[in-house]
Amino acid sequence: MAEPVITSLLDTDMYKITMHAAVFTNFPDAEVVYKYTNRSSQMTFNQDAVDWLYAQFKTFRTLTFTQEEIKYLRKAIPYLPETYFNYISGEDFKLSPGDEINLSVKESSQPGHYDLDIHIKGLWKDMILYEIPVLALVSEAYFKFVDTDWTYDGQLENAYEKAKKLLSNGIVFSEFGSRRRRSLNTQDLVMQGIMKAVEEYGDEGKKLFLGSSNVLFSKKYGVKPIGTVAHEWMMGIASITGDYLSANKNAMDYWIKTFGKEHAGLALTDTFGTDDFLKAFKPPYSDCYIGVRQDSGDPVKYTEKIAHHYYDVLKYPKFSKMICYSDSLNPDKAIEYAKVANDKGLKATFGIGTNFTNDFVKKSNPSQKSEPLNIVIKLVEVNGNHAIKISDNLGKNMGDPETVRKVKRELGYTEATWSGDNEAHRWAA
Repeated sequence: MAEPVITSLLDTDMYKITMHAAVFTNFPDAEVVYKYTNRSSQMTFNQDAVDWLYAQFKTFRTLTFTQEEIKYLRKAIPYLPETYFNYISGEDFKLSPGDEINLSVKESSQPGHYDLDIHIKGLWKDMILYEIPVLALVSEAYFKFVDTDWTYDGQLENAYEKAKKLLSNGIVFSEFGSRRRRSLNTQDLVMQGIMKAVEEYGDEGKKLFLGSSNVLFSKKYGVKPIGTVAHEWMMGIASITGDYLSANKNAMDYWIKTFGKEHAGLALTDTFGTDDFLKAFKPPYSDCYIGVRQDSGDPVKYTEKIAHHYYDVLKYPKFSKMICYSDSLNPDKAIEYAKVANDKGLKATFGIGTNFTNDFVKKSNPSQKSEPLNIVIKLVEVNGNHAIKISDNLGKNMGDPETVRKVKRELGYTEATWSGDNEAHRWAA
């Protein structure tokens, strides 16, 4: 049996835990299909990588939430429902990856290499836990067996220098790098580097570094787990109800009913285009949510649109609301967008992921970048209905093409592109 990389169900992003609780509470019988997509399709896998993945996925069957982990969750995310804690503590709670994860391969144009085909099928209330560990393992497999022209040299130091740059510029940020990390060890080194910088900055550093989206590393390093919700929550509810005109409103209603308005967190606006979301994002919803998360499209135009909505349309006082940028960031972009947000009267925070946990150069030629994979796993079906995403980036649209076209017409969605929407080489520069 392969030595497992994923040894805890806490080795995931916090929003998977909150959404797990929300799905269990509201849609316990919903059946789903998730599909893996490699947006950097030029990067393929060899047989060793495939064999390793088969073995790693099998190890998920041993995972449970331990009593110590449940005690931690009660403290770290106290607003999770008691019925949820009872569920994950029970003997009936377990994963069955052999029945639920379907991994197959197709020969690619490169001899001896394959494209992965991964589908995850089962009850939403449990399948939701697979996405982050499966993506992390796919990335680790690629860089363990395919692109091996790199080393860990300088990773801790790089993270330390990036964190110092952010802190010295007064940037409020979190580490968001679980899903596309080069390896588990990389994320650990990154957290060590960040914490070293934070400690040097004392109380100011602790105020500016909010924590990690990864619950396991948040627990290990004594920081807050960070996160609210992902696109799949809105996608799933729209798919279940077939009501795309009210999907964002319905998603917020279920969320607030489950956790309470004081725990609404950040609103994710771009599942069906931000323009459609803002039609529903008025009081009482805009009162409950502390701000919004930007995850696609032109960040500057998005900032202007959100500021106009909050301050010109809804008449909130300046700097009463927050914007969290989370799309393909690095420290320089964070500093740039922080100025844009400040100019528009928004408090800015940043979720920086891949630039922390998969920023490497080639060992053979350090002037050349060892490019990360751009991989995602998205809902494609709920209860037999298509699930789709229509983001503010054309390259991030997902799902059945005919359903996408139909919903775009229904919502009056307008296509838009911007200079940063190259999904095949998202972090190549």
